[in-house]
Amino acid sequence: MTANSKPIPVVCALIERDGRVLVAQRPAHKHLPFKWEFPGGKVEPGESAETAIVREIREELGCDFHITRALPRFTHAYAETIEMIPFVGRLKPDSPAPQAHEHLALQWLPAEEIAGLDLAAADHPVLAVYREPPPH
Repeated sequence: MTANSKPIPVVCALIERDGRVLVAQRPAHKHLPFKWEFPGGKVEPGESAETAIVREIREELGCDFHITRALPRFTHAYAETIEMIPFVGRLKPDSPAPQAHEHLALQWLPAEEIAGLDLAAADHPVLAVYREPPPH
């Protein structure tokens, strides 16, 4: 990253249901093939991170996401540096079930089992912060 370049803003969602979190497997033809990730994508110019995650979940999974809290943002260097912007939430009550429109597979797993998957590198710190006990 050069001194003048800014990280690319990328949102991801930890969608909770019945004590489990949704993870998605990346397809073979995309960056980080076959890695597991929390679904999401790039924030479009002029778009808020909150709007972006709702849009990305609708596009990638065909469902309606409701944010319950944000996790701390951080940067991660792949070939380009990204600013990871994670959100925790749930599907809206009337939302269709998630479908793997842009992924090979979807799984609902307890957080402790997600750590054993072949996760994309930027998703490891997201999972670590998510698993920390909430502050008092």
